[in-house]
Amino acid sequence: MSCDLVARIKDALRVVIDPELGANIVDLGFVYDISVADGAVRITMTATTPGCPASGFLKEGVARSASQVPGIQTVDVLMTFEPAWDPSMMSAEAKTSLGFAPVH
Repeated sequence: MSCDLVARIKDALRVVIDPELGANIVDLGFVYDISVADGAVRITMTATTPGCPASGFLKEGVARSASQVPGIQTVDVLMTFEPAWDPSMMSAEAKTSLGFAPVH
């Protein structure tokens, strides 16, 4: 059940778009961890840089989107910069859409 709920939360977070990069935070690799216990979800995430002006916007979007998932009563979003985000954390689709050349 928990794995299915984590997958539903992850899908819900795809609506949160980084305004700087124009892609969703899941494909960008901003979501480091999602844990669920008794209707409470804790999401550990990052942004491109510690001083990113969109951090608050992203954190609010994550909390709002996760709280819409059936079965979730509370949402705690932890913003971290350890490890620091870098483009290698993006999905292949995000890299392609943002113009990153594949590395062979």
